[in-house]
Order: sequence, then structure tokens, then C-alpha cells
Amino acid sequence: MATTPLLDASLDGLTRISRGKVRDIFEVGDDLLLVATDRISAFDVVMNEGIPHKGRVLTHVSEHWFRELADLLPHHMLTTDVDAMPDAVRRHADVLAGRSMLCRRAEPLPVEFVVRGYLAGSGLKEYRKVGSICGVELPPGLEESSRFETPILTPTTKAAVGHDEPMTFAQVEETLGADLARAARDAAIRIFQEAHSRAAEKGLLLADTKFEFGLIEGELVWIDEALTPDSSRYWSKETWKAGEPQQPWDKQVLRNHLLSLDWNKQPPPPPLTDEIVRETSRRYVETAKILTGTSPLPENEA
Repeated sequence: MATTPLLDASLDGLTRISRGKVRDIFEVGDDLLLVATDRISAFDVVMNEGIPHKGRVLTHVSEHWFRELADLLPHHMLTTDVDAMPDAVRRHADVLAGRSMLCRRAEPLPVEFVVRGYLAGSGLKEYRKVGSICGVELPPGLEESSRFETPILTPTTKAAVGHDEPMTFAQVEETLGADLARAARDAAIRIFQEAHSRAAEKGLLLADTKFEFGLIEGELVWIDEALTPDSSRYWSKETWKAGEPQQPWDKQVLRNHLLSLDWNKQPPPPPLTDEIVRETSRRYVETAKILTGTSPLPENEA
């Protein structure tokens, strides 16, 4: 896995309209091109080092879930096949192959819909303090990694700068209107439950995930990424046990490393060792293989 990570997608002839923590977004006529770079962030800070193949993993896994779960909610994906994209995109095929997605343009909802099936991460910290998460009351006595009887929605704001902030569902209703808020909530829970079931059949537990939704001609659609190791927490089904931390199959590999350092979670980020870069890349690629049944890597590297 010695491929040089792609940290910036500068594409002659295409207008970049956004540069996020991971994705560079370009206009392609009336549509959008989402390019998943190999940048990685943790605690809302982008690391200086990239993770080889990460962008390929995010695109590969997102395409899988968008297609697998399309009957649950429409999505914005048109194609990930660069050869099927307009000429202005195809001329950059050497950079974009495997890491780009042509999408319908949507109006994003200003809320991130976080669904949790297990007690972990920031949810665990909040539960230990107040016995609830984002206003959702939970039973007393839950342990780390405990599974909830039913998944819960713990939404957050979508901050352009800084950290996302927790929201109650009442605040989501105030922001979006009751009907749209409930439709998005129900879609998020429905997709989570089906994805959890399918991932479990392959040996992974979907502990929690983040959904982003938007509107296209007034219709609610699933946008951005789909159940990737960046936006989701995956655990081994075989070794899962409530009451203790789990072995991560996601970005938590990097988070755990950073938590072991004397770092205040503010820029600049600490340098990443070659070892943690290799391990994070390996874990991402293996997770993609397990979830999709195929490798996200080019044939000569798979």
C-alpha cells in the first residue's frame, strides 16, 4: 500500500465550488462531481498526512450502499464510472478513477442525522454525565458498547467552521419543519436498521453512522456518503461484548492513536507515523472488502 495519497484534486477545466475535510466538489453542468481525496480528519482537524486508498474506499463503499438500499430512499448518485462522465471529467481519469462520483445537485438539509445502535463515543460520554443523548432518555445502568433496544437519533448541526453541536429532535423540527424532520428521521432509522442487518451477515456490526439528506425538486434524497468507515463506526460481530471498548474497523483506529498523544485536538495536528498510516489504510481497505465483497483497489494492487 505504498501509493502516494491524493491530498488535493485540482482539475483543469472544472470549477471547484467546495473543499471539505475530505471531498473536493466540482460543477459539471447541472450536476456535481464529488472527488474523495485521501485526506483524513479527526476531531474536526485535518491531518497533514493522507491515508493511501482512502478516497477509493469511501467511493466504493458509498456506491455499494446507495445501490443496495435505493429502495429505502432515493439518493443523489448518478455514476462512479469515469468513462460514463462528460469529456471534461474523463480527461482526468488517471486522477479520478475509483474516487469520484457524479451526482444530482441537491439542496442539503442543515442537520446531520446521527443514528446510534450502541453506546459509544461522544454518546457514551454524554450518557455517563446526564443519562441521555441529545435529549433521548436512556435506561440506567447501560455499559460501554451496550446495544440499544431500538436505534436512536442524535442529530447535530452542520457547522461550516468548528465543531458540530448536538441538537434535540424538537430543535430539528424547528429548523426543518415537523413533516420534513420526521420524514428524514424515519428514513435514517430505516436505512440504519437494514444496513445493520446486512453488515452483520458479513461479520461487522454497524454501531452508529451519520446521514446527510437533501432536497431535489422537493423530494427527500440521501446525499454525500453512505455508511463509510469515515461516517460510521464498525465493530467485529464475533468479538463484540458489552462493557468494554471494541476493536475498530473504521476511523477509530486513528482516533485511538491520537487520544494516546499529548494533543489538545486543535490545529496543528500531530504528525502521523508511517505505522499508523499503514494500519489505518489497511483497516479501511479490509472493511470495504468485507462490506461489499470486492476490493476498492485497482486490479494491479488488489
